[in-house]
Amino acid sequence: MRRIEASPDPDAAPRVVTLPVSWEDSAAAALAALAPGDGPVALATAAQAWIAPVAAAGAQVGVDMPLADRLHRLLMLRRAAPSEAVWRGAAAEAPGFVLNLPAFLDSDGQLDLADLAEAVDTAVTALTFAAPRVADIDVGMADLAGLLAALGVDYESEAAQDIARCLAAILRGRADAASGRLGRVMGPMRPATFNWPAPPRTVPVRGLAEAAHAARQAAAGIEGLRHRATTGITRAGVTEALLGCETGGIAPAFSAVSAGGGLTRWARAWLGISGITAEEALATALAGGSPVPLPGTAAHGAMYDAVAPFMHAMPARPLPMKVPAAAVRRRDLPGRHSGYTQKASVGGHKLFLRTGEYSDGSLGEIAIGLHKEGAAFRGLMDNFALAVSLGLQHGVPLERFVEAFTFTRFGPAGAVEGDPAVHAATSLLDYAFRNLAANYLGRHDIPDAEIEESDTVGDGMRDQAPLLPLDLPDETSSRARRRGLRVISR
Repeated sequence: MRRIEASPDPDAAPRVVTLPVSWEDSAAAALAALAPGDGPVALATAAQAWIAPVAAAGAQVGVDMPLADRLHRLLMLRRAAPSEAVWRGAAAEAPGFVLNLPAFLDSDGQLDLADLAEAVDTAVTALTFAAPRVADIDVGMADLAGLLAALGVDYESEAAQDIARCLAAILRGRADAASGRLGRVMGPMRPATFNWPAPPRTVPVRGLAEAAHAARQAAAGIEGLRHRATTGITRAGVTEALLGCETGGIAPAFSAVSAGGGLTRWARAWLGISGITAEEALATALAGGSPVPLPGTAAHGAMYDAVAPFMHAMPARPLPMKVPAAAVRRRDLPGRHSGYTQKASVGGHKLFLRTGEYSDGSLGEIAIGLHKEGAAFRGLMDNFALAVSLGLQHGVPLERFVEAFTFTRFGPAGAVEGDPAVHAATSLLDYAFRNLAANYLGRHDIPDAEIEESDTVGDGMRDQAPLLPLDLPDETSSRARRRGLRVISR
């Protein structure tokens, strides 16, 4: 055993966690999240806190099973563990159990089917006594991708789906059979629905198909169920982290690199069983390939469809990923190109609008030069024009920019002088895109800008002295453009 300070939340105070030396730091963080309280926690103590009352309840009913020993063994071998609600003494909220599939491989690399069936039976029994009044329990499996990699079966293959069907049949059949036995002892008895399909007859795993059909036959002989639902694939959580699962439920592994920067366990298993050396794997990666199969969302969906008919509960079906559009190449302007420069004044503020055109006359570049604005405002406008130019050169229609930036309202604004195509503008951007719409799109249907008094009061007047109290503006000066009177205290 070892002690480590761990916390599931970086903002929470760490707890001293005692757990087996071979377990990862992520398992310590998971145990810190699962165990109630905020003080030191040891795996054996935390497990005994929920195992003891479950075993005591089973003994009172007369269940002939070494329930406590089985549960401790499943946890120490990291084969199975209950949901977070069970650890925290609130099993009625979400009674669930997760079976870590790769942990059921024996030393010869074969699936221990007898122990797998016993684990399902143990999980159903434990959840029944942990939440005796709950009708729906979820006994599920995790890290299917890791098991398939260890068996040398490609996740995307039909053989992988057949293996998953058989595993789901064992899960459903053994869980329903256990629920039926408990129903005879404890009641109530609910009708047993035997509407799930038969598993495949042959799969590339020794004894798996036979075990699946035996589980189905065991479920077919029950009179009724103690529960309304017994099996379910749930979203991965801290229980999977405690067990060391690399993938949740039936999901594929989308990366061969672990969080620590090395190869994941499933990737190492695949390379080992495939006989691929480290040198060969590196050469494949350097050549742009992948030495391990990385399934996509389509394969995940196919696996979902294979398993769903056997389960009582499933998460939402994974949606196919949208194929990204081909990269849009930039259409550079020729080194020497045409265009025009428009000088105008908006609310008394001068600007120069310059354009660059392709050989076909379409717009590919704009620049907006300002006369008296501050350095920060000029810099923002220069970079804004550059961003619009890049958008035009990458295929963004000018119409989209016109729709976005006409009628933007900020000072300076007001009457436009020097451009017969635009009479008034609510901002410098509004003017610029009205001009571009008229000259490149032939758009003369954009409604005239309605200038409000607040648009022109006090905008861009930094270079003029403020009005003193009762000092009226000189009608002959440029200050006459302001329609309001500003009074400043001493």
